[in-house]
Amino acid sequence: MARARLRDLGITIGDLPTGGYNAITDVPGVLVGHHTLIYDEPRVARTGVTVIQPNDRIWENHVYAGYFSFNGNGEMTGLPWVEESGTLGSPIGITNTHQVGLVRDAFVKYEVEKGSGMGWLLPVVAETYDGWLNDINAFHLQQEHVMQALEDAKSGPVAEGNVGGGTGMICHEFKGGIGTSSRMVSGASGDFTVGVLVQANYGDRELFRVDGVPVGHQISEEHTPYPWGKPPSGSSIIVTIATDAPLLSDQCKRLARRATVGLARVGGVGHNGSGDIFLAFATGNTIPAKTDSIQNIRTLPHQHLNPFFEAVAEATEEAILNALCAAETLTGFDGHTAYALPLDELQRIMAKYTDKN
Repeated sequence: MARARLRDLGITIGDLPTGGYNAITDVPGVLVGHHTLIYDEPRVARTGVTVIQPNDRIWENHVYAGYFSFNGNGEMTGLPWVEESGTLGSPIGITNTHQVGLVRDAFVKYEVEKGSGMGWLLPVVAETYDGWLNDINAFHLQQEHVMQALEDAKSGPVAEGNVGGGTGMICHEFKGGIGTSSRMVSGASGDFTVGVLVQANYGDRELFRVDGVPVGHQISEEHTPYPWGKPPSGSSIIVTIATDAPLLSDQCKRLARRATVGLARVGGVGHNGSGDIFLAFATGNTIPAKTDSIQNIRTLPHQHLNPFFEAVAEATEEAILNALCAAETLTGFDGHTAYALPLDELQRIMAKYTDKN
């Protein structure tokens, strides 16, 4: 069966409506780019980089941001300054564990060459481990690949599954990777968009659920083998949340925490070996990086945030499922194979539970 997004399979989760692309790029101004590396010689590459730009001048026009570490066995650079200042002043990069530094340095080089004149840069780059499918110690990713992903970043539909930083990732013992989703929020403060993008590389099969249905229990190893007979332990998920609402940094941090709800719905529990790090940013205010004037900043009342919390939970849940639905079976390093979630079996299981109700 051809790969498809969750809703293309007739499976709808949550109550809030999606944006037009059902992607993080439904948030106006947000851009996403990937660079994917798949080859076998001279060493096996199943890796890449994904970049998210909050706006096309993020180095000069900062946004409010906040993060939450559900389990900290992972890396996201730049967080001390995000925590201290409450702002984000760089694109967000996501790649494999051993090349975070290269992506960070490439971001700096890219901006220096563009000539913003900022003087110092603290980019935000995160990782999950792809060493089961990718020869991670070959250091395949180069700075020019990162720069190409930045140049290619655009609005519109977002490629999912085996792309960019998600190329070599495994989720709930099926092939994982990049996924995205969005929700529209209407409330007393107005109409806004919440978008989520995940790099999903975590989880046990027996915990895997779709809209509460214990799908993982229904798909045996005989039907869909575990990766090379024994599933890897540990691993991680990176969640990036965007909204066009005028939120402050403490409110962004509150949104970031709610990604945990969406992760739990699918079956993530934050295992000891997992790096589950979530970052939220809000584009409803722009903070000039260089200014001596007082800024007029807007914000929503805290009591208006409940629909945003629901939107983050729903979009995180669906983004993970979109990653699983889009990802294709992939063989890589040492002949290891990660098998795709069988979509026909997913539909059969979901229909069975729907008929019961």
